[in-house]
Amino acid sequence: MSSAPILNASHPLADIETPCLVLDEDRMLHNIARLKTRLSRLGVPLRPHLKTAKSIPAARAVMDGPGGPAAVSTLQEAELFAAAGVKDILYAVGIAPQKLDRVAALRRQGVDLSVVLDSMKQAAAVTTMARMTNDRIPVLIEIDCDGHRAGVGARDPLLVEIGRALHQGGAKLRGVMAHAGESYSCRSVAALEQAAEQERAAAVACAETLRAAALPCPVVSVGSTPTAHFARRFDGVTEVRAGVFVMFDLVMAGIGVCTVEDIALSVLATVIGHRADRGWTFVDAGWMALSRDRGTAKQPIDQGYGIVCDIDGRPYPDLIVTETNQEHGIIARRPGSTVPQVTLPVGTKVRILPNHACATGAQHDRYHVVATGSGSVRQWERFRGW
Repeated sequence: MSSAPILNASHPLADIETPCLVLDEDRMLHNIARLKTRLSRLGVPLRPHLKTAKSIPAARAVMDGPGGPAAVSTLQEAELFAAAGVKDILYAVGIAPQKLDRVAALRRQGVDLSVVLDSMKQAAAVTTMARMTNDRIPVLIEIDCDGHRAGVGARDPLLVEIGRALHQGGAKLRGVMAHAGESYSCRSVAALEQAAEQERAAAVACAETLRAAALPCPVVSVGSTPTAHFARRFDGVTEVRAGVFVMFDLVMAGIGVCTVEDIALSVLATVIGHRADRGWTFVDAGWMALSRDRGTAKQPIDQGYGIVCDIDGRPYPDLIVTETNQEHGIIARRPGSTVPQVTLPVGTKVRILPNHACATGAQHDRYHVVATGSGSVRQWERFRGW
């Protein structure tokens, strides 16, 4: 049986109250540089999706400039980022008619906020608001590129109907957008490349259909973290969206988009007890800190509720969070493991890598930011809510 000492009291995370969210700034910056370099080589700009970061400092690290461009998943994000100076924002969730007052308010403040839709009812609501406010609200039509979620099919006559309703009704038809959600189910490089090309081809085909109908389509927006990293070309695409790549997580590692060592986000927890007869170690981070996300359960390697690392973020061999209660996590060896049991004394601090960075981040209101060469821990506030 091997043992781990109680963490060094001089470590910058030693006195941080647990559980809390830790962000490795070096890894984050490396992840950002990696994707930006790749997209630059392929000749397409990035519109970072800020739904994972939900933080002003993190957004500034990934955006090309203080004004954007950016994508968001909630109008609260749009409002808070706009207040911080971000002016080019895509609200990348299908618009609910009742939210158009908030859209109009942001646009009155000088924010170039565009919305997404895939139905005539939504189009009618947007054009009504556009006429009421004398503001040509910009719209991207969502494209269904893989049957994963919402969107209009490339051959669906509804595409042109929606486009014409927007263009003639007082809104601004800005273009089309697609999200290859099925890429999260890919298990090989070939499958990821195919998902990326399917996404690109569907969006470009829809843009060409609109243009053939004498409708404008200046923007062709595609993106997911897997396809952004595996697309071999972006012909006809004007921007790529991706979000979780900033932090990465175990789902992305399981797909093969990153390695475990690239994951910048973790939950700091403290060992609070043991059940030696069952090989269990208890920590003070349950599903309220880690989230209930079990995104790796369908992958070849099930990571439970997260991989357990030492205070510096180095994984212990085959040690995962196998179960969670509200405020308790149970650490144990991965089922079937033959590695020696690691003994973590009460008081030891560990870092747990998450299955899903967005879901785990949503449990916390701030990052505790660590960086190489820094003896201190900074705090960055996060957004929560809608």
